[in-house]
Amino acid sequence: MQDTTRRQALKAATIGAAAAMASPAVAQSQGGSARGGKQNPRTKYPVPPFKEQSQPWPGLASRMDPRPDHGETSYRGSGRLEGRKALITGGDSGMGRAAAIAFAREGADVAINYLSEEEPDAREVVDLIRQAGRKAVPIPGDLRTAAFCQQLVAQAVSGLGGLDIVVCNAARQQSIPSILDVSDEEFDRTMKTNIYAPFWIIRAALPHLEPGSAIIGTTSEQAYNPDPDLYVYAQTKAATMNYVKSLAKQLGSKGIRVNGVAPGPIWTPLQISGGAGPAKVVTFGATSALGRPGQPAELAGIFVRLAEDDGSYTTGNVYGAGGGQGQP
Repeated sequence: MQDTTRRQALKAATIGAAAAMASPAVAQSQGGSARGGKQNPRTKYPVPPFKEQSQPWPGLASRMDPRPDHGETSYRGSGRLEGRKALITGGDSGMGRAAAIAFAREGADVAINYLSEEEPDAREVVDLIRQAGRKAVPIPGDLRTAAFCQQLVAQAVSGLGGLDIVVCNAARQQSIPSILDVSDEEFDRTMKTNIYAPFWIIRAALPHLEPGSAIIGTTSEQAYNPDPDLYVYAQTKAATMNYVKSLAKQLGSKGIRVNGVAPGPIWTPLQISGGAGPAKVVTFGATSALGRPGQPAELAGIFVRLAEDDGSYTTGNVYGAGGGQGQP
């Protein structure tokens, strides 16, 4: 009788433990597939046609239809960045937001930079970082001056207590059909945001980066196969690819790795705030092999891989996520 009771108790405990272990996976599956699951990549996320929509620059992810997935309910960490300290520009939405969520759930404290107009999205990210039990340091401001970029790094180092991951992700993209329609102001604004800012930020951050640190730049398929209406933006992404490869050689002797991420068509506020024309927004991503745009959450793991110590021999490389188009 006692043996039967013990067996019943053991069985009940085993079932309870299994249920407890399974429940996070069940919860995750409600907002995306649990890690280890299998889904058809063509139908995993919304496919075009999308609703015609536009917002003033820089746009908010929270007002997009459909709303982008940054991994809010699906990304599950496993301590791959425990104790690390990261600065991410453009961390309020898009791939910067996906990286911020993933980094925090992998154990990193995170500082995010964003424009003041993006405050509603940024507040959501800060809450998600803190819900992961990590320190969040929000630093609003425009990256187009050397003085602010220096201030940004100083605030990140002070707020985080150090710095060992720098993600230069913020960018400006505007669809302009002809070079004749590109104003000096627009050209300057894009160059300052996409090219000058990473230079100023990395230069300011370098004295704080010890061996084992990582720098990640966000380039694009546009670096390899530029669209005619993205003449200004595309050349900045080619320059990003180039600085990744050059700095990797320069900083390798210091034990600092430099890599890049080259996305294809990704559903972010960049597109609906002037980065794509109205007609292209409706069909956005339709030309990819998977027949849809990518979601920021689908690149989160790439950013983690390039930041973690397990990727210690990866430097000077550009990782693509183009849905079957573009390079690499």
